[in-house]
Amino acid sequence: MSTERVAPLPQGDYVPAVLHDGVIHTAGMTPRRDGALLYTGIVGDTVSPEDARAAAGHAAGNALAAVRSVLPERAGIRCLKMTVFIACASTFTQLSAVADGASAVLAAELGVGALPARSAVGVASLPSGAPVEVELTAAVV
Repeated sequence: MSTERVAPLPQGDYVPAVLHDGVIHTAGMTPRRDGALLYTGIVGDTVSPEDARAAAGHAAGNALAAVRSVLPERAGIRCLKMTVFIACASTFTQLSAVADGASAVLAAELGVGALPARSAVGVASLPSGAPVEVELTAAVV
């Protein structure tokens, strides 16, 4: 399955991804399409875990598009590390279930064997009210 996405345009003074010495680092990607957030709010309050999981998947697809935007021609990637930030209520503890939405997109695009190490981190808020933000580190292979 290939989404053929284009890396989202930056919402500030940064670039979507940087390739340095064979390693690609992405900026944090939110669940945007054509510059507009598809979801806003706080998970466990105004955003359901199911919607947060879908938002995480969309954000991961954007991060993968950012990786591909700086990938040399005919090169492959190996995702090394994914961090999923989740704007959530203080009592919300299903962070891994939300982050699984991001992992599912990477598995569908690259295969289950290509899943990276992952962290799911609860935070008070994210840019523009996004419920999730995903950043990837990948190696060029």
